[in-house]
Parts: sequence; structure tokens; C-alpha cells
Amino acid sequence: MNPLPLSCSTTAPELSPPKTASTWWEHRSYPSELASAGEVRAHLRTDLQGFARDLVDSVVLCAAELVANAVKYAPGGDSVLRALALVNERTLWLAIVDGGGGASVPRIPTGRSDAEWDWAEGQRGLMLVDALAERWGHYRVGPGRQSMGLGVWASFSVASEQVPLGLPRFRLTD
Repeated sequence: MNPLPLSCSTTAPELSPPKTASTWWEHRSYPSELASAGEVRAHLRTDLQGFARDLVDSVVLCAAELVANAVKYAPGGDSVLRALALVNERTLWLAIVDGGGGASVPRIPTGRSDAEWDWAEGQRGLMLVDALAERWGHYRVGPGRQSMGLGVWASFSVASEQVPLGLPRFRLTD
């Protein structure tokens, strides 16, 4: 049974990171700036070597969108964190955690006409995440009501035969 809830088309469900996973990759920290998206993409391609290319492409695109959102909507933070886990043999989990300072939770805008969507310059990133990920959501970082940041996660289906053999429980990255 997968403990992650179904994604919602308007507001993402709130959920903490998985408590267990068959493999955790080392967390990576990046400066809270748009240019970091390129470094996140490159590291993910390296970390996910051996997985199906379509899966890696989807994870990379979603990560870039989530980094851009973290930078835009949490301007008080000086870094973003990337977390990556193979929760089980069928689920890959990615989270981008901002450094705090944002006051909103992630949601897909509603109430726009087709013409307004045609002319919209932004706020399409979560629509991509919603389309590419099996599920997505968010969780607050920090004790109680004190917010030290917001993690936005996405999970992706993995065919068990596409999981590279010999993944350790924890992977150190260069």
C-alpha cells in the first residue's frame, strides 16, 4: 500500500516525507536562485543513471519547476534542498525544500478563462508537475506552527524491472 495521497487539482495535500525508503540519495543543497535549476537537473541525471530515460526526464523537469517556485515564492531563504528516495520498488520520491519566507502553499490557479490561460506568462509549473508525477503535495518544515520552509514533493511510478540492480539503502553522491 502506498502511503502517499492522491494529488489534487487545485491545492496539494500536505504530507511529511516518507519515514522509510529502500534507497535514499544524499540530500543536496543549492543557492536559492534560478540558476540552481540547471545544477539540480545535472545532479538528478547523474543520480538516476540506470533508470528509464522517460522517468528521468519527467523527474528532472518537475525538479526544475519546483526549484523555480521555491526561489520565487520563498524569497527569504538563501538555499533550497533536494531530497530523493526510492520509497519502494515502484515509487521514486523527489522533494524540493525552500528556505522559508513564503506565506502561501502550492496550488494550481483556478478561475481563469481559456483566453486568460492562453495569455498567462506564469503559474504553469505545477500543472506540469501534476501532469508528469503520479502524485504531489507539500509539507511544512519546522516544529509545530513555526515554519522554517516548505517542501514540495512529487512521486513517480517506476516499473520494478526498471530499477537498477544493486542500489544501496543510502547513496553518497559526489
